[in-house]
Amino acid sequence: MEWKGRRQSDNVEDRRGDATGGGFGRNPFGRNGGFSFPTGGGVGRRGGGLSIGTIIFLVVIYLIFKAMGIDLMQVLDGGMTGGSGYEQSQSEGTSTPADDEMTAFMRTVLAETEDTWQGIFQAQGRDYEEPRLVLFAEATRSACGFASAATGPFYCPGDHKVYLDTAFFQELESKFGASGDFAEAYVVAHEVGHHVQNLLGILPKFNEARQRMSEAEANKMSVRVELQADCFAGIWGKYTEQKGMLDAGDLEEALNAAQQIGDDTLQKRSQGYVVPESFNHGTSDQRMRWFKRGFDSGQLAACDTFSGPV
Repeated sequence: MEWKGRRQSDNVEDRRGDATGGGFGRNPFGRNGGFSFPTGGGVGRRGGGLSIGTIIFLVVIYLIFKAMGIDLMQVLDGGMTGGSGYEQSQSEGTSTPADDEMTAFMRTVLAETEDTWQGIFQAQGRDYEEPRLVLFAEATRSACGFASAATGPFYCPGDHKVYLDTAFFQELESKFGASGDFAEAYVVAHEVGHHVQNLLGILPKFNEARQRMSEAEANKMSVRVELQADCFAGIWGKYTEQKGMLDAGDLEEALNAAQQIGDDTLQKRSQGYVVPESFNHGTSDQRMRWFKRGFDSGQLAACDTFSGPV
């Protein structure tokens, strides 16, 4: 992927050097939470949670510090306020060349999604609100609650931000066998696809409807939501191709990534069998097919995953 030397977005918050990024809150994958990229944690895995024992331990620690006149919540909140917030929170001189290149790559990919969707929205007489991309290490806070590396990349409708622990890309290569810069860009484009769904009113309707759904019904609808985000990522891929940014084999990188993180492939890898009623992102074939549909057409109308079979 020919990404160097292109415009970089300013809508990136780098929290990787922030020691106070952790916190407590709702699980970002609850009924009103975020939309995640699968991490292959097995059936029903929805991200990192806190055990009862851990909660009791933390409460005890909190009370001990409270008795000493130290309010831990104020200490944590203090790390969240003042100055320019999280943006560029890494101390000067602490970043590595790899971090610098990763940041530049993420800024460039995000900029390309901005250009793509601004053009599409303007053609429809709409305004495109640019999302922010949060890079973090291990754990951070979001409007959807506490996020850890175990949750994988996700989009939070509550604050219009995409959250990404960049170590996920190492896992994408080593665990899933999906390497390449265009495969990594596909991950970001997929989550930005959820942001597009949010702006179009698709996510709010889904979040409202699934409050009344059974888990099985919500899973089926979630698959359609996720496949549409894949299709939207494909549209972005089409625009990058038209700009001459793609190298030979880039499309195959993205399709391989889509294949490796299909629900059926993940379940076979983790437990040796599949449970179709638990699928919430789509099968490998579905994910590849819908990404390719968006890539081939470059049109929003081609990404209607809610009509007919998927």
